[in-house]
Amino acid sequence: MTDLARFPATTEGMSPTELGVARAAALFERVDPGRAAALLETVLAEDPDTAAGWILMARIRLVLDQVDAALDAAGRAIRLAPEDPRPVGAASRALTLLGRHDEAVAMAYRAVIAEPQNPLWHDRVAWALLAADRQTADAEQAARTAIGLAPDEAHYYFTHGVALDALGHADQARQALLTSLRLEPENPVAQHRLAVLNGETRRENEPKRRGWKLFGRNKDAGSRSSRPEEYLP
Repeated sequence: MTDLARFPATTEGMSPTELGVARAAALFERVDPGRAAALLETVLAEDPDTAAGWILMARIRLVLDQVDAALDAAGRAIRLAPEDPRPVGAASRALTLLGRHDEAVAMAYRAVIAEPQNPLWHDRVAWALLAADRQTADAEQAARTAIGLAPDEAHYYFTHGVALDALGHADQARQALLTSLRLEPENPVAQHRLAVLNGETRRENEPKRRGWKLFGRNKDAGSRSSRPEEYLP
């Protein structure tokens, strides 16, 4: 799946700031977001004008369930690199988690406009609309667009299945989820969604609320999918 952060594969010839950001990114990829954030805080204190650092910080703050800080980091990155869709996408996710759905949808579409061939942003549009519980047909269209751009990515079929289910198209939703599971058989969230559609288990009716729990990020999240949007009720 396309990532929200892109960093160089080598450190040769990098400035101290670039090296610090790369090291923080490596820590984050090794699933140590706390240490990554601590290192990145030092880097950004020394050089607060590095967009790449703020983009990474936004992503780390989201993982740490620090949504307000994530939105602040994304906003700083947007001011430094207004043409870059990555901080816009991160801001959209944070705004969704904060329940600021109109802004989240607007930011998601802004990312699509900036980089229309990136399926990640179409997927973000779909989830922003699904979280807002509005324009579900547009969410389904966005999910289909993501699939067209990345037909081998299981997550986009999952998104499409959720959107189809929201539209009441149970059979089509089932087929989309089956395709997602064929590509990624061990995804427990897709397995659960399919079981719900098949009547094998009950749909959870948790109230929507602020924070990562909207997407199921809790103490058990480590054993689940790493994609928080998959936990949208």
